[in-house]
Amino acid sequence: MTDFKPTLSVITIVYNNVKDIERTVLSVLNQTYQNIEYIVVDGSSTDGTLEVIDHYKTRIAKLISEKDKGIYDAMNKGLATAAGDYVLFMNSGDEFYETDTITKVFASADDADIYYGETEMINNEGQSLGQRRHKAPKHFTWRSFKYGMSVSHQAIYIRRSLTEPYDRRYHLSADIEWIIRAAKKAKNIVNVNQYVAKYLVGGMSKTKHRQSLMERFDIMRRYYGLLPTLFNHTVIALNLGWYWVRNRRTND
Repeated sequence: MTDFKPTLSVITIVYNNVKDIERTVLSVLNQTYQNIEYIVVDGSSTDGTLEVIDHYKTRIAKLISEKDKGIYDAMNKGLATAAGDYVLFMNSGDEFYETDTITKVFASADDADIYYGETEMINNEGQSLGQRRHKAPKHFTWRSFKYGMSVSHQAIYIRRSLTEPYDRRYHLSADIEWIIRAAKKAKNIVNVNQYVAKYLVGGMSKTKHRQSLMERFDIMRRYYGLLPTLFNHTVIALNLGWYWVRNRRTND
C-alpha cells in the first residue's frame, strides 16, 4: 500500500436542492480518506438547503453562501478558495462510488497529475441507471473528448496547480473546456480502472440541451479544429443513434 496521501479539496456547488444535498455531503464526510478539505459553495438557497448544511458545518472546512452569476461563477469561487494538492467537484446530487473511493484512487499511483475513473448514472431515487454511454478511455489525453465527454466531472481528480478558472463564456459546458486545458498541461494521467462516482442524471445541460450542444461544438472546434469536429460529430450522432436503438436511453 502506498504512503502517498495528498490533500484533496472536494468542492460541492448547490442552490436550492434540499432533496439531494445531504446525500452528497454525507458521501464526502463518510470517506475513509482523512486528508480532505471540504468546500461547499451555496448560491444563497432559500428552500432549506442551508439548514441541512448547517448540521455538518463543523466538518466543512469552508462554506460560502452568497448570490452568484451561474454555476461556473460558483465553481470558480470554490476553486479560488481551495488549498489542496488536488481538486474534485462533487456537486449536489452526486456521490462517491464507495466510502473508500478516494483511498483507492490515491493508492493506484503516486503523484499523478490527473486521476480518473468510471461513473455510474443514478436517477432521482438513487437507483442505478448503469454506466455512462461514454466509457472512460484506457488512456486519457486532452484529445480524448473529441467524440464526447468520455470522463465525467465527478470522476476526475486534477492537480490544483494545473487548474485555471472556468471560462464563463460557456454557461453549460465550461467543465469540458476546463478539463481539456488542465489535461494539455498534464504529464502523468492515471486511469484507476474502477468506478469512482455516481452522477445524478439531469441538470441544466439536459434542460437546455441545444445550448449545451452548441457550446460543446464550439469548444471542440477551438481545440480540435473545424473539419475534424464536423467529422467527429457525425460519428457522435451515429454512436448515439445506435446506443438508443439498443437501450432506448442515452446515458450521457
